[in-house]
Amino acid sequence: MKQLGYDVPAPAVRERLQRLGERRDVFVATDGDGERVVGWAGLLIDEPFVEGFGAFLEGLIVDEAARSRGIGAVLLEAVEARARERGCAGIRVQSNVLRERAHSFYERNGYVKVKAQYQLRKPLSR
Repeated sequence: MKQLGYDVPAPAVRERLQRLGERRDVFVATDGDGERVVGWAGLLIDEPFVEGFGAFLEGLIVDEAARSRGIGAVLLEAVEARARERGCAGIRVQSNVLRERAHSFYERNGYVKVKAQYQLRKPLSR
């Protein structure tokens, strides 16, 4: 995740994996001998109030050294198959406007740009 600018410590990832629950799946790709993770994809099945029941691709990251080998496409196929199994008719993904290579990847795999938007955040004090 750090390669895409997300500085998430390993203990935080471990904790999140332990709390996956029934609405979330994570798919992992490893190298040939299974020793090293070279990619992952996260799927969330949810029912947002406005959009209704559906699938959301929370993230798909392939290690820089392993890109352009079809790993991303395999992860995407696995996510889409799981979403279908769960009864989803469609899947959505958000991608930073700067990640043009990622946009091309998704479009080659049948995804269509539907809108551009800002993501706004506000820290909440406790």
